[in-house]
Formats: sequence, structure tokens, C-alpha cells
Amino acid sequence: MKDDETPTTEMPADFSELIEGGDGPAAEKTDSTDVDMSRVSGWRRILRGNRTLWIVALCAVVSLVAGLLVGRFLISPAEASEAPEPGLVTVPVEFGSLSNDVTLRADVGYADAVEVTIDTTGGGSVVTGSVPEVGTTLNPLSIALEVVGRPVIVLPGELPAYRTLRFGVSGPDVLQLKQALVSVGIDAGDVTSNTFDQATANAVGQLYAQAGYPAPAPEEGADDAVRSAEQGVRDAQSSVTQAQQALTAAGAGPSKLESWQADVKVAQAEQALADAKACVPGGESPCPSIQQAEWDVQTAKLERDQLWSAKNTGSEKAALDAARSQVDAANEALESARQSVLPYLPAGEVLFLTELPRRVDAVNVKRGSTIQGSVMTVSGAAVRLTGAAAEADARLLKVGAEATFELPDGTQQRAVITELKPGKDSKARWDVLFEPDPLTAEQITQLQGSNVRVQIAVGATEGDVLSVPLAALTAGPGGESRVEVVESDPREGKDAETRTVVVKTGLAAKGAVEVSAVDGDLEEGDLVVVGR
Repeated sequence: MKDDETPTTEMPADFSELIEGGDGPAAEKTDSTDVDMSRVSGWRRILRGNRTLWIVALCAVVSLVAGLLVGRFLISPAEASEAPEPGLVTVPVEFGSLSNDVTLRADVGYADAVEVTIDTTGGGSVVTGSVPEVGTTLNPLSIALEVVGRPVIVLPGELPAYRTLRFGVSGPDVLQLKQALVSVGIDAGDVTSNTFDQATANAVGQLYAQAGYPAPAPEEGADDAVRSAEQGVRDAQSSVTQAQQALTAAGAGPSKLESWQADVKVAQAEQALADAKACVPGGESPCPSIQQAEWDVQTAKLERDQLWSAKNTGSEKAALDAARSQVDAANEALESARQSVLPYLPAGEVLFLTELPRRVDAVNVKRGSTIQGSVMTVSGAAVRLTGAAAEADARLLKVGAEATFELPDGTQQRAVITELKPGKDSKARWDVLFEPDPLTAEQITQLQGSNVRVQIAVGATEGDVLSVPLAALTAGPGGESRVEVVESDPREGKDAETRTVVVKTGLAAKGAVEVSAVDGDLEEGDLVVVGR
């Protein structure tokens, strides 16, 4: 074949006959089955022998379709210049109530579940009394458990019992005990003092009496020590009496007889001196010496004065002081002995719990078992919802705000925010605690452990109001808020007729804002511009 010749394809005789209707000589020599097989084989020969031709034809068809599509959707620059301008983007003014809500998820459960442990270091650890059932409510003065015949008394407080409280100790745990006793109607003395004193001991005795148990027994021998100390005080006081008598006797003046005898002796000496002076020498008897008589008078007077002079009672006074010191020591010993038998509170016989009453959620011991680890789990007796919110939403909330959540039957239940706990940093979520309105036992059972959707209305209009999207607001030259109302067809674009209405804004919620016309008219259904 030469270069300028067009390639040709020779058509089989049977194919030409097929095109003409199949009435040629071949049709006369074969039946219908032979004719069908010939047709199929003819098509196969055409496709195999002219593959290039078919590919070229297919490409031509695809190009034709693409050209038609491009011509359909592409516009020339001249045509584009003649295209209409886009219209204004508008929305109608709405009329109705507007509210701003914060929605969050919250877990339903009893408040502040804690595991209860009992200090058994000071005694046995066998549970001897009946244990509470799940669902039991623990109140102040309730008996949480009985261990080795002794009660575990429930009292309000935050600090756990970590030591035995007895006379003389002091600290914040003593102050907590006093305040707890006063809260249940027991006089504990000075509740501002953190010292366990006589009044506190008496109050502990009353505590056990109200619980129906005897106060803890004192240590062995304590009662004997008290009796011995009391005898010591009596002996010391007797010694003081004897020493006082000795001192009194030693410091006393002469007796009447001694005083009389001394006076008589002075009188006799004075009489002798007078006789000596009156004596006439040369008489029958010699005259006594006047000098000697004067000395005798002086001696008698000195002896009388000596009887009335102060006595040296130093030794007697020393003996009295020693006896008195013995009394003081004996009294101190007695006081110490008496303190040792005063009522006290072992750490294992009291259970301080916050937010009483409490509900028993689980019990880990039974009667006759030995305590090992936690004995029970308790929680607040009231149901609480615990949710979390982003800081931006949490700052819109406040304690006391009302919320709603859905009960299992589909009805709405009211709840109140009781506490807001900020996160550790600005990115952390806040804890939001709710207290629901009273629930039935069946509702509590259905809700326990579930997660519910809670809605809190942080703002709402009083009735129906006009509202527009926030995007419809613009600021005027004086900072006033405005909306642009379209009077004609918004599709006219910049040629559409509009008017400006100055508005006063109110509550903003869900992308809309409450508005009321200040200058101009604004009604429900008016179209306001939100974009061009």
C-alpha cells in the first residue's frame, strides 16, 4: 500500500448479506442457527481487525460531548459583563420568645461517696453486732457498726478519728468533737477551746449514755490508784494538823500558873529589898544586904519578862510547811488518778462524716467477720447531678440558678445549681453540681448511674419580642445599633430600596438578638439585610 492511499477494510460477504437483510444465497443454504452464528463471528472479526479505527471513533465522540458541555457552561467575557448583579442577602424579622441556654451532660448519683474504715489498733476487729443494710440512712448518733461489743458512733465532722481523745489532750480533733457534741444537743463546755477538759469528759459520758452503751472502761488498776491517792490526801492533811498544833504550842505564852508564880517571885524580891532597906544595924539579927536584895528583884523581873518573850518556832514552822507540801502532792496525784478514770473516746468508736445524713451504698463485712480494709461505702443521702462545663459557659452560671433534665418517662425535672468548682487552669472544665427536686424511689433507681442532658436558662425575654440575626446589626456614627430594612425586591441588589432603623438591643441568644425600634418602624416579617 502506498502512502497516499487510504486503507480500506474488506467486508466479508456474509456481513454484507446481513446488512441487506440476510436474503442472499448464503441464507438459502443455512438454517436460522447457522445465520446467528455467522453474525456473531462476523462482528468479532470486525472488532479484532479494526481496533484502531474504533478507538479513534470513540475519542471523537468524547471530544464532541466535552465541547458541547464547555460551550454550555462557560461564558465569554462579553457575556459576563452583561450578567446581572447578585441580590441582597436578607432574613425576616422574627417575633417570639428568646432565651439563652447552657447545655451540658451530668452524671446522676448520690453525693460524695466515701469508703469507711475503722481503727482497730486499740482492740479487737471482729464484728459482733448487726451490720446496716444497703440503703440504710446514717444520722448523727447512729451506730454504724458494732465491733467486739463496742459501738462505732456517727458524728458530724471532716477530720477522721486518728487518736484516742482523753482528758488533757488538745488539737483540732478535740475542737471538732466539742462542736459535734453541741450539734447533737450535748453540752461540751467551751466550744472555742481545743482542750479536752472535765466538761468534755462529762459530755463524752452523755454521748455513750444516749447511744445506749457504757463508757469505755478505764485501764486496769486505775480505780485502785484513785482510792490510794485519796488515802494519801487524808494522811497528808493529818500531818498538817499535827504540825500546826506543834507550832501553836511552841509559840504560845506562859500559862496562868507560870505567870502567877513569876509575879509572886517579883513581889517577894521587892519585899526583901524593902526589908533590907528598913533594917537598923545593931539589932538582934544582922541586916540583909541591900545590894543583894536589889539584884534579886532585878532577876525576878527578868525571869518574868522571859516568860512573855517570843519563842523560836522555826523547826515547827518547817514541819508545817513540809506537811502542807505533802498535801499538794497528794492532791495532784489524786487529780491525775481521777483523770485516768474519766470518760474518753477511742478512735475506733467514732465515725466522723460530713454532710449527714448519709446513705449506705455497700457493706463489705458481716457479723462474725474480721475487719480488713474498708467496712462499707457511704454517700450523701440525697441524689446529686455532677456535670462539667467549659469556662466560658460556666461563667454564665451562678449558684441557685434553675435547670431542667429529662426523666426516664420523658417528663422534665427541675434542678438547682448548688456549687461551681473552677478548673485548675483556663483550659480545664468546671464542675457544676445540681440538686434535683425530690424524686421517687423508683425514679432514683432508674436514674442512678445514668448520664442526663441538663439545660440551664441563663437569660430569657419577658414574653415575645422582635429579634434579628447578629449579622443584621451595624453601628451608626454615634455608636448606635442599626438595621437596614429592604422595601423592594432584594434581588435588585444595589438598586433595591432600603431604609435604616435605629434599634435598641436586648438579650442575645443563639445567634439572634432582641431589638426594639428607636428611630423608624420595625415589624415582624420585615426583611433586614445580613449580607451583600
